[in-house]
Order: sequence, then C-alpha cells, then structure tokens
Amino acid sequence: MSNVLIVGGDGFCGWPLSLRLSMKGYNVIIVDNLSRRKIDVDLGYTSLTPIVSIQERLNTWKDVTNKTISFYLLDVSKEYERLVSVIRENKINTIIHLGEQRAAPYSMKTRTTSRYTVDNNLSGTHNILSAIVEVDCSIHMIHLGTMGVYGYGVVENSIIPEGYVNVKMDDGAGNYKDTTILHPSYPGSIYHLTKTQDALFFQFYAKNWNIKITDLHQGIIWGMNTRETLLDERLINRFDYDSDYGTVLNRFIMQAASKLPLTVYGTGEQTRAFIHIENSMDCVELAMQNPGKEPNKVEIFNQVTETHTLNTLAELIQNTFNDVVINYIDNPRKEMKSNQLMVSNKKFKNLGLNSILLDEVAIKEIYNFIIKYNSNIKINNIMPSSKW
Repeated sequence: MSNVLIVGGDGFCGWPLSLRLSMKGYNVIIVDNLSRRKIDVDLGYTSLTPIVSIQERLNTWKDVTNKTISFYLLDVSKEYERLVSVIRENKINTIIHLGEQRAAPYSMKTRTTSRYTVDNNLSGTHNILSAIVEVDCSIHMIHLGTMGVYGYGVVENSIIPEGYVNVKMDDGAGNYKDTTILHPSYPGSIYHLTKTQDALFFQFYAKNWNIKITDLHQGIIWGMNTRETLLDERLINRFDYDSDYGTVLNRFIMQAASKLPLTVYGTGEQTRAFIHIENSMDCVELAMQNPGKEPNKVEIFNQVTETHTLNTLAELIQNTFNDVVINYIDNPRKEMKSNQLMVSNKKFKNLGLNSILLDEVAIKEIYNFIIKYNSNIKINNIMPSSKW
C-alpha cells in the first residue's frame, strides 16, 4: 500500500482528494495547520456549506467507509523537524503539496496578508523539498500550482505549452542554438508570485538531488461535490463565494440565486481556464501514476479542460435563468482589459482524462445546490474588498 502525505488536506482541494485516495486504497496522512478556517474567522467569512471540525470529518469517514485517514496538526512552514518525523515515521512514498494560501485577492488585501502569503507558501514549499532530501530522495512530490504563472495572453496568438518553451539563444557570433527553458513568468498577484518562485525551487531541487517533482498548473475549479463527499453531509466540501476566496463562477451563480445583478469586472473580455473538481481529482491521481521519466527535470501538466471569458460565463447564466441582469463594475485588479487564453493540455488527455464541461445543466445543478443552503448566504461578502 502506498503511503501518501497530503499537505493541506483539510482544504478545498485537499479534503476531497484525501477521500478519493483513501477510497482507492492509499494510506492517506493529512498534515494541515487549519489556517484556512482561521482566515474565515478573521475576515468574517463562512463557507456556504456547513463545515464540521476536521476530527468529525475523519470520524465520519471512518464510520461510513471503515477506512482511516491519519491527521497531524502541523504547520509545514514553521515546524520543520516535526515534518521530517512525520515523513520518516509514516514511510511516505508521495507528498501532495496543497498547503499554500491560495487566493490572489487575499494575498493583495493588506501588507499583513501579502507577507503571510509569501512566508507561508515559500517556506512551506522549501521545507517540504528539504525534508525529502533529508529523508528519502525517491519520494515523489506533486504540487498544485496555477495557470496564473504564465500570465494571461501576454504573447498574443500563441498556445501556452505545458511548462516549457523552445527558444533560440544567440552565441554572440550570430549563431542561434536551440534550447528549452521554463516558460517565462508573469505573475498577477503576490499569490501568483509565490507560485513562480515555487517553480524555481522545483527546478533547483530536481537538478541537484534528482527528486521526482510534478507541478500541476491548474485552472479555476468549479463544481461542488465529488463521489466521496456525497456519501455523508458531514463530508461536504467548502463552497466559497466571497470576494477573496470565491471563484468568479461561484460568485455569479450565487448572485443569480440571490436575485442580484451579476457583477462583471472591467470589460468582461478577460479569459480564464477552468476544470471540474472531479477532473481535478482525476488529474492528481494520473500524475501520481505517471511521474516524469526525464531525470533532473520537473514534470509539468496544464490541469485545465476549457476556457471562458467572463462575458461568456455571465451570458451562460443569463441564458439559463431569464431574469438575470448583468452589471459591469470597475475592475479591482490590475490586468489586461482583454486577453486570449489558448492552452495545451495534451498530456492529461493522452493519459485518458475524460473532461467534464460546463453547460446549462451544470449551472442549474450549482444553482439548486446554493438554494439548498441559501440561509447561510452573507450578501455583503460578495462585492470586491481587495483592490490592486
């Protein structure tokens, strides 16, 4: 049985992934400092869905499936020696790193939140890599990154490759030699900046210690449930709709369900990449089963299935529910007014990923899900509160 450490296993991606891998027979160990719950308290936000304690979550999973998931309350950015002990004592084969502060708006909210994002994300990533070197360099590390490291439409009329670009370098004598480099980084927030720094950590550790590292550049996740979170109400996943942690799709459908105008930032011509939460789980499992074969090189996947402009999303919701009004407001973010986003995702397709795509049926499903919990909605949390 493979022993898998999931850093950030209480979070939005980490919790359903922990259940998925446990159900598949992996021995799952969660490490989490529960900071996401604390951030909710600090900001006065709550998930639309009722989230029970991590202890109740794990006890429920045991009751429902007779499977055990271990949990350590541990901050990987600060408790290095404990992290090393957990990895060594549990004979970890794979580490899935989801333990980073994941919201761009939150990272830009105040100097405190931006410094926390850098300290938490970069120290956490480096401590995990260092612990692998100290314990066992054969451990496979999988990191959940973001499509935002590429920037959005910085090079017009081009397809974003999976991590690397082929370039020609001038040797000074007028001769050009072919080589491959990491795709240039164009971060749009402090959060995205930490992800670009992660990439340099990975490149360095793969080159110097031959660690197997997989970096997943993921799009925006949509959808509420996975097969496992549906087994019991107490296993339900987070559903964030606030202006800092809520995704644009969640926010739009929340506004439609609350009979509020959809608030489109700027022109609405900004394009974003998306992936259903079930497909996100599928991709991580595929990445576990298919570590990179090229020594000293980080394996990079684009974890996306489709792209949409903000206007396209708003119009899809408006076409689904005829009484929806669309309002355009000043963009709180510094970004291009309009961008293309053509993305290669051949690697996961070639491994057999079956894409779940957004349509009116899916929109209605999310809408009905929101209506079920509408008594938990806090309307004042929807409008943007972080600007840069």
